[in-house]
Amino acid sequence: MIMSNWHQEIRELRAILRETELVEVVKWRQPCYVLGNANVVIISKMKTHCVLGFFKGALLSDPESVLEVPGPNTQSSRFMRFTSLEQIRAMTPLIKATIAEAIDIEQRGLKVTFKSIEEREIPGELLDQFRRVDGLRSAFEALTPGRRRAYLMHFTSAKQPATRTARIERCIPLIFDGKGLNER
Repeated sequence: MIMSNWHQEIRELRAILRETELVEVVKWRQPCYVLGNANVVIISKMKTHCVLGFFKGALLSDPESVLEVPGPNTQSSRFMRFTSLEQIRAMTPLIKATIAEAIDIEQRGLKVTFKSIEEREIPGELLDQFRRVDGLRSAFEALTPGRRRAYLMHFTSAKQPATRTARIERCIPLIFDGKGLNER
């Protein structure tokens, strides 16, 4: 189960997690730590670092400001980044405290409040298409929240207005068919 790189660092993180009540399982080919049926913590490796990921990291207090957000659309998870065994050893008390807080959050049944699809910003280019193409707004609003979210993320990830418009125009037939971004 130890990955090809970051052997010592991952071994050290696993040893810390084994001191807790969490149960180690393998998910997504990575050591994942669960409480009951709930994922609490996962260890992942990247090319330049390894991470300790917290599934409900948005609820953690993070007094040392060490938790990072994986991406711009992430609402729940947070992670700690490590680049050496020495760094992990120096941060062990903080790592243990953060894991303990994550366990407490799960035991208390706390939930992350996710932004609803209605709270997401609709790009101006899509609003323009709603005005130009009859029925597009109602077809878009008839999609499941997950499909709408995927489209909005796809459209807004483009930096240039022309690219956003081109993406929207390519997706109009899928939207009218009630399909998601990657459905054909």
